[in-house]
Amino acid sequence: MTALAPIPLAGENLPGLIDRAATMLASAKTAAEVLEAREAAGLAYDVAKRAARLKNAKAAHDDLVAAAHRAQADALEIEAAAKRRLADEYDAAQERGDVAGHGGGRNFKVGDPNVETQSGGPNRVGGDNAIVTTADLGLRRDQVHDARLIRDAESADPGLVRRTLDERLERGEEPTRSAVRRAAEDRLQRSLDRLQRIQESVRRLEKDRPPPLTPEMRARQIAVFGTQEDRAICGRIEEIIERIDEQPSPAEAVRRVPPASRHAVDTVPIRRAAAWLTDFSTLYEQEVQNGTYATE
Repeated sequence: MTALAPIPLAGENLPGLIDRAATMLASAKTAAEVLEAREAAGLAYDVAKRAARLKNAKAAHDDLVAAAHRAQADALEIEAAAKRRLADEYDAAQERGDVAGHGGGRNFKVGDPNVETQSGGPNRVGGDNAIVTTADLGLRRDQVHDARLIRDAESADPGLVRRTLDERLERGEEPTRSAVRRAAEDRLQRSLDRLQRIQESVRRLEKDRPPPLTPEMRARQIAVFGTQEDRAICGRIEEIIERIDEQPSPAEAVRRVPPASRHAVDTVPIRRAAAWLTDFSTLYEQEVQNGTYATE
């Protein structure tokens, strides 16, 4: 990871700044490059915002103000995408141990002798564990929090940022960072409220759950309702009967078997199934009539 490079401005108009930020983000391969793309998008947003307010102050045509607002929205969308990438990069670095977790000093470990730190700590040239703090990278805790907020809200509701910006544009309102942040906070709050309702429902279900069955109760339950496999046997027999009831009469069924399918009809398993059903019905009738297990 290298230090942030300065962003050249000379000769670049507003669309050029936006295109540059989008290109930088699309080609970003490291956390530092994502930060550069975020800074470029933020710069484009600030330029567009100043342009819109200047046009408002000069009572410019509505089309000019709307164009500046659209440029603001495009810059904010790129900046939000860069923040999502930054949050992912930062969290991944924490999981690897390159960035200290909660309660410790935040730092990135990189093996780059060209990185200049501002924290006054040692940066071992040629080593694999040179320490770069978040201050060296131009990051604050609130910026990391904001990046995670945008990332999580967009994950929960894909397209949230773009929709928020488009809605403000349609109303003729200026798209702003605060509007995007409020939309993200509202979306995550709704997710949190829903999670809390689910947890409350689970707690109520746990509270109302009946006590576990004793061995005696379980034995009685099996004696009356049978095991799961016992019930499955009954279900399959019912399904066989329902399927047969759906068929036409035997003579009609024979007539409707097409010539091309006659080779697939084997009467041996049909007779075997018919014999099984006959035996089953006879034994079942005897058991119901006598009240005992006739098979025994």
